[in-house]
Amino acid sequence: MTRHSPSLGDIAAALEPFGLISRGGFVFGDGNDAPPALDRDHARSVVLAGHAGSSIWPHFSRWYAVKGGGEANPLDRWSKEVLDEAAARLGARAVFPSDKPWLPFQQWAMRAEGLQPSPLGLLIHPVYGLWHAYRGALLFDEEIGFPARDDLGHPCERCAARPCLSACPVDAFDGTGFAVDICRNYLRADAGEACRDGGCRARLACPVGREYAYEAAQQRFHMAAFISSNRGF
Repeated sequence: MTRHSPSLGDIAAALEPFGLISRGGFVFGDGNDAPPALDRDHARSVVLAGHAGSSIWPHFSRWYAVKGGGEANPLDRWSKEVLDEAAARLGARAVFPSDKPWLPFQQWAMRAEGLQPSPLGLLIHPVYGLWHAYRGALLFDEEIGFPARDDLGHPCERCAARPCLSACPVDAFDGTGFAVDICRNYLRADAGEACRDGGCRARLACPVGREYAYEAAQQRFHMAAFISSNRGF
């Protein structure tokens, strides 16, 4: 029996209960550039799943209060639980940035939404700014019908002041790289309290998408996770 391709509406409905949204997608070419899907050796389509602003935070917080204690990477664990559930509903396979072998999530994101890196290294969205993330992707055996992608341009090209490069108290960003150890050592010291509690000064300085900035508890969670790990923001 032939399985019908889910619509973008079906995908949105499966993600919405978790505060997640579709972050675009595309149909893979005929080459072998795609990982396996559910029933095929090579997926036909991929849909990125993520969030803008703090849309996931109430859902994750409730899960964390019950299941998250003691988890080394609780947000990754939550993402896997909810996206595996959505994938089962849609007849898809869920994959994640934290899993090995590493999948090219940044390349997929740039292809799906046309995003480009900001001077901080994070992909910047023309509406959400730096306040968004990809929690995983759904791989489909079938070809999904995607609308033509709007080309909204690179917002950093319209920003002459680039306040993100002057806001960091330890100049950890220079537009070409991120001094991770300098940043993390500062955050661990008493002087880094404002950044620990309020969020990354450089990220907050970006004028794009300020209305999507993470709420205070989410800012603190991400900063604490960054301090205690070897991963980036």
